[in-house]
Amino acid sequence: MAYTIPSLFSVFSILFILYLTLSSRPRSSSALRLAYLSNNFANNTSSTGFCDYSSGNWVWDSTSSYLRSYSEACPFLDPGFQCQRNGRNNTRYLNWRWQPSGCNLPKFNAREMLERSRNKRIAFVGDSIGRNQWESLLCMLAGGVKNQSSIYELHGLPISKHTGAFFHMKFDEFNLTVEYYRSPYLVLIQPPPAGCEKKVRKVIHVDMMQWQSKHWLNTDVLIFQVGRWWSSEKIMKKGHYFQEGDVINMTMDVKEGFRRSLQTWKRWALSNLKPEKTLVFFGSYSPSHFRNGTWETGGSCKQNTEPDADLKAPGEEPWNNQVITETIEGMRMVKLLNITYLSKPRKDGHPSSHREPGIQSEDIEDCSHWCLPGVPDTWNELLYAYILNNDHKTSWRR
Repeated sequence: MAYTIPSLFSVFSILFILYLTLSSRPRSSSALRLAYLSNNFANNTSSTGFCDYSSGNWVWDSTSSYLRSYSEACPFLDPGFQCQRNGRNNTRYLNWRWQPSGCNLPKFNAREMLERSRNKRIAFVGDSIGRNQWESLLCMLAGGVKNQSSIYELHGLPISKHTGAFFHMKFDEFNLTVEYYRSPYLVLIQPPPAGCEKKVRKVIHVDMMQWQSKHWLNTDVLIFQVGRWWSSEKIMKKGHYFQEGDVINMTMDVKEGFRRSLQTWKRWALSNLKPEKTLVFFGSYSPSHFRNGTWETGGSCKQNTEPDADLKAPGEEPWNNQVITETIEGMRMVKLLNITYLSKPRKDGHPSSHREPGIQSEDIEDCSHWCLPGVPDTWNELLYAYILNNDHKTSWRR
């Protein structure tokens, strides 16, 4: 069949208009997230030239050698994360290994990581989920050190998530510090000024960085992990309200408070962090698995002894991730450490009722934090892989 030039012109015109219509549609937050990962975490081990380590499946590994790079005997674990010592008999949660789609995670090599980290600082900033990941990395790195007594807290502080605003663990042989700073909001939280309503117990300054932020400078790797405290249960119901300038906003909701706080963090990061010096990661939301309630209302997860069998499509992003993605989009100095999708099916990985003895409210289950060893080890394997693949000319590179 012959086509005339006018008819071909009409076809091309229709296709061009269709292209413009589709390309002008705004992308969803999930699409932005996936695009961000693809653009920033190139890995030539996959057939396409890229690898999104956060997309894959949990596979059963009967040897469990991959995950068990350390045990609960690691001296740097908080008692609340030592699930077996606290009575958990089912250890199948240790036999699941994360397998990315289309590529493989590099095997974590503690000695190699330590050598790369010689004379450097690695810092975790955020809430107790970040603390979970920090302790995991301490134990993973300790496997590369012969003399365990050469690893110590610089200020002699005992590791306990119930005390201490910061910890500096020194790996003396490598002149490396692996640090943790407790800052669940990143911005400043204080008692309210005089004359406030009685229901205002504390104010969160969405336009002022937390005082510890000066200590986050000049680090070589900096990992932020927040989001767990950003809920109406932990903020509004506890009498915490947002303040901007001299004005306490009694109607600002948690999502808007989070957005404005991260904008303050963004301005601080762009003004104070040096891309040639510091590799910056921002962790996505760590899912909890409460059933029939929440932390405060008797929620439970002790019945979960296996992960979800089928890893479903991500679906709609948690609103926390939407705000995080919107904030770091365009910040080439910041990498998203996407832990949400891979952690979602691991409902079996929490301490649940196996909490440390003597803690207040022992009947409350912990379905937010993670047993160690456990899921946070995989987060650190992702971190390790992204560091190995880093293409920035920073002081981190050997």
